[in-house]
Amino acid sequence: MALKRLQNSIRIPISSSSPPLSPLPNPSLPAPPETSLTPLPTLSLSHNTHHSRLLDFLKSNLTPPFTPHNLLHFLKSKLRHHPNFTHYDFHIFNWASTIDSYRHDHTTFEWMARTLAITNRLAELRALLQFMVSNPCPCADGIFCCSRIEPISQFAINSYCRAEKLDDAVFAFECMRNLIDGRPSVVIYNILIHGFVKCGRHDKALEFYNRMMEDRVKPDIFTFNILISGYCRNLQLEMALELFKEMRETGSKPNVVSFNTLIKGLFRERKLKEGIGMAYEMIDLGCEFSSVTCEILVHALCKEGQVLRACELLIDFSKKRVFPAGYDYYALVEALCGKGNVVKALELIDELWNNGNVPSLIACTTLIDGLRKFKRINEAFRILEKMLKEGIAPDSVTLNCVLQDLCNVQKTTEANRLRLLASSKGLDLDVITYKILVSGYTLEGRRKEGEILVNEMLDRGFIPDLDTYNRLMDGLSNRRGSTRRKVT
Repeated sequence: MALKRLQNSIRIPISSSSPPLSPLPNPSLPAPPETSLTPLPTLSLSHNTHHSRLLDFLKSNLTPPFTPHNLLHFLKSKLRHHPNFTHYDFHIFNWASTIDSYRHDHTTFEWMARTLAITNRLAELRALLQFMVSNPCPCADGIFCCSRIEPISQFAINSYCRAEKLDDAVFAFECMRNLIDGRPSVVIYNILIHGFVKCGRHDKALEFYNRMMEDRVKPDIFTFNILISGYCRNLQLEMALELFKEMRETGSKPNVVSFNTLIKGLFRERKLKEGIGMAYEMIDLGCEFSSVTCEILVHALCKEGQVLRACELLIDFSKKRVFPAGYDYYALVEALCGKGNVVKALELIDELWNNGNVPSLIACTTLIDGLRKFKRINEAFRILEKMLKEGIAPDSVTLNCVLQDLCNVQKTTEANRLRLLASSKGLDLDVITYKILVSGYTLEGRRKEGEILVNEMLDRGFIPDLDTYNRLMDGLSNRRGSTRRKVT
């Protein structure tokens, strides 16, 4: 009996304490039975309650004869969402294959393969692939093989490679070769080659590349990039450059990943001149720069102490209009300011900003801190003003520090103009901002402007009591040139 066969394959131990049930390993896929089986059991079932419920659930939702469409609907819509029975999906899949009137097709194969891979049941996935070889999809009964075999196998191979089970990945590849017509796609070869490179088995990756060439499967840009990366990881830069040359000779146009990998490999061997030359070769070939390209160049040059060279390189890229949008050159600004070269940092930001490469908030803040450290107040004021006009909102600490510096050199009017600009851009000004400006006007003896700010402080609730108000106003009145008389 069909359900009796399922009953025998799912053994659930019975104990008086009724411990929690755990899923058992799935059995190997059985071959189709030689004799016809009775679809439904007629004997009473004597197993424990959980087991009986599973069989009752199956009887009520999937009664033979059924089609792959019926089984797939049951697995996806019924069993999958059941809290107690979902892990029996492969058991039921196996049981269905023992029924004479039933035959799996690519829809059930694909759903089961993806489910096993996603739930990390890779041993069961291997059994499924083996079963597919001996029990092909009905689509393969004609002249051509089933068109879904390769996508199913590709998903399985990718899952094995991500789990670093490369022997199983090769097994899945061989199973696929036995089922498909013609040659595997380059995508599947790339998955396997990348899996070997990622696991440090570059020699095995080269074997598969050679096998790919023997099968007359044309490599694509991804194939070459994977192998170039493998050579660079194994410190075989000359081989990587040779493969790069071969790639261009075969008509494959290198992309930004190809160049980035080689530039990084050249810098790893401290061949800075060649690495920079490779970057300019990208420009000559019309290959678009990426942020990663600039990060590799800047990091390597700064590591070698060539911060100014990195700065000149970025400025040159900006002038050539190849500077990547969105690249944050904060690290280079920080390196320049750290070495005290704030003038070059300012030149870098001005050049890139004027060409449309807006710096990040942290890059601007770092530059302002550097300029303030070397008493370049006017430049710090200009950068902060430009930030506000571009909609880059500084933090209150940076704003207040620049305002204080301006007031210290008796430029309170410029400081107040900056305060008004910040307020118009939505910055939430605090009491410290106003105290700095009032103090600045007090030092300059500008009572009228100071009193306007004190009254604004009063309106905004920044003055807690009358004594504080009188103290601020008296300070303004007691400066030189004041016409205010103290009331006694």
